[in-house]
Amino acid sequence: MSNEDSNGRDASAEADEASAATPEQWELRLYTAGQTPKSVLAFNNLKRICEEHMPGRYQIEIVDLMRNPRLAKEDQIVAIPTLVRKLPQPLRKIIGDLSDTERTLVGLQLRSRSQ
Repeated sequence: MSNEDSNGRDASAEADEASAATPEQWELRLYTAGQTPKSVLAFNNLKRICEEHMPGRYQIEIVDLMRNPRLAKEDQIVAIPTLVRKLPQPLRKIIGDLSDTERTLVGLQLRSRSQ
């Protein structure tokens, strides 16, 4: 029994291509302290960067440390705002309002330093 589809292609190769073509999902967590101007700016900058560079492939979780200060311990947050890239691995952290787009892209590993 053959493992080829109607076009004569190997079905397992087709499945491998489909999984390779699946876009990488990004899980991002932004630690803030209430609705301070810097926190709002960080969220707006993050949203813009995500829409430009990974549209439809990201999830942003906002963690307000004014409401849940204990959550800072989980990701060892020492300054705010801080962005934590949970996925894709490895975990990455960027501190600040994310207004330096180039620095943020390099920090997220969406762009290398040399580009």
